[in-house]
Amino acid sequence: MKFTALTALHSLLPLARANGPFTHGQIKTLVTFGDSTTDTQRVFNGGVQWPDYVSGYANVTLYPFAQSGSTCSNAITPRPFPALVESQLPTFFEEKKNGTVKLEEKSTVYTLWMGTNDIGVNSILTQGNEATIVDVASCLTGWVKTMYDSGARNLILQNLFPLEKTPIYSIDSWPAFYWHLPRNATEFHYDMKNYVDTLNTMTKLMVQDLVPSLPGAHVGIFDTHSMFNDVIANPSKYLNGTAPLNTTGCIKACVYEVGTEINTCTFYANGTDRDSFVWWDELHASEQADRNIAKQISNIITGVGSPWINWLS
Repeated sequence: MKFTALTALHSLLPLARANGPFTHGQIKTLVTFGDSTTDTQRVFNGGVQWPDYVSGYANVTLYPFAQSGSTCSNAITPRPFPALVESQLPTFFEEKKNGTVKLEEKSTVYTLWMGTNDIGVNSILTQGNEATIVDVASCLTGWVKTMYDSGARNLILQNLFPLEKTPIYSIDSWPAFYWHLPRNATEFHYDMKNYVDTLNTMTKLMVQDLVPSLPGAHVGIFDTHSMFNDVIANPSKYLNGTAPLNTTGCIKACVYEVGTEINTCTFYANGTDRDSFVWWDELHASEQADRNIAKQISNIITGVGSPWINWLS
């Protein structure tokens, strides 16, 4: 009851700069951090990743540092991928120092979208290690402070979309590429819903507590979670493919044959039919869903604004 009360109280707090702090043409550069939801090199949506769309929509220079498979810190949730703290941030700071990355802080926006790998399979959900969601939330909040201390003044933290509605964590999930070991699908589903809601809420509360110590900063939380719930509830507002709209299945589904090492993958849509789907595969959003994210982020940084951004400062 105490946590619920805190959440309810937080939702009533006024949000600063609801229309956004940026003017048209102010932002020239976008720097992105994260995991496969943002990685522009290893793209897991069947097409082009959303930061590349933002670069075109908003006419900004993109410096992408997100890496697929990564977590916030390998010290919290160890994985054999380049984590934010141990790899992405050091790489950014080195490239900024040597001149590979050229930017002016007043005209630069930094984004972070991460957490899927921190709380999912092969991590907190299944490993049973000592890491907690509090640790992950603290790490994500630490990114805001680290970037601010380095000179950043425009920061957007993107929360998790409803992972429990992806095929891998749905009640009707199947043995697939990302997880084929025995599991209780119903338990997975509700545990993931709890983890996502908790991480999103705790991170928002922690960032809100941090913001008063960051004078001159514009810090916003992009509510990917609420946006995707709206996409799923009202798909015709977002999906424009030539096949029947689909919010539960995925374009590319891989079924693991138990007792073998074989994943049989099937594509259920091609061409413009793909734009009728919310999900690309069992874990990742479709290119069309990512285009919608790109449109909203572009509107934010061009001064148009978005209903999905909460400006905390």
